[in-house]
Amino acid sequence: MRILGLDPGSRVCGYGVIDERGGEMAYVECGLLTAPVDRTMEERLGELARGLREVIAELAPEIVAVEDVFTHQNPRSAIALAQARGMVLAVVGLCGLAVASYAPALVKKAVSGSGRADKSQIARMVQALIGLRSLPRADATDALAVAITHGRRLRPIAARFMPAVVRP
Repeated sequence: MRILGLDPGSRVCGYGVIDERGGEMAYVECGLLTAPVDRTMEERLGELARGLREVIAELAPEIVAVEDVFTHQNPRSAIALAQARGMVLAVVGLCGLAVASYAPALVKKAVSGSGRADKSQIARMVQALIGLRSLPRADATDALAVAITHGRRLRPIAARFMPAVVRP
C-alpha cells in the first residue's frame, strides 16, 4: 500500500510517501510544499492545494495519513493550522482518497516508542526505520513519521514492535 503522510501548515506543508508491503516499509519520496509568506491566507492555501494535487497525481497514494491538530498556546496559530488541515482534507476528498488521522503523541509513540519523544529523536528513528542516508527538513520528516505510523497500524500486532526496513 502506498501511503502519503502529511504535516499540514499554512505556509509549509510537509509530505512523505512510503510503500508498505507485508510489514516492510520502503521510502518513496518526501518534500515540502511552500507558499509565499507575503500572500493572504487564501492565496497561500490555494498554492498549497495546487501543489498537493500535483503530489497526489504524480505519486498515486492509496491512502493519506494526516496529523491531528494539537492545542496551541496561541489561538491564532491553532486556527491557521486548522485551516491548513481543512484544505488538506478537502483536496484529499476531491481526489477520492481516504484519510487516517493520528494524534501527535500517537505518532511519536509509533515511531519512537515514547509519546513524549522530541523532534530530534523522531527524526533519527524515521531515518533508521526507512533507511534514509540523510535527514530531510523537519516538516518532511514529520510527514514521513505520520506515514510510518499508518504503515505500522497495518501490520499484525506482534510485528508492530519490530522495525522493518527495506533499503532500496
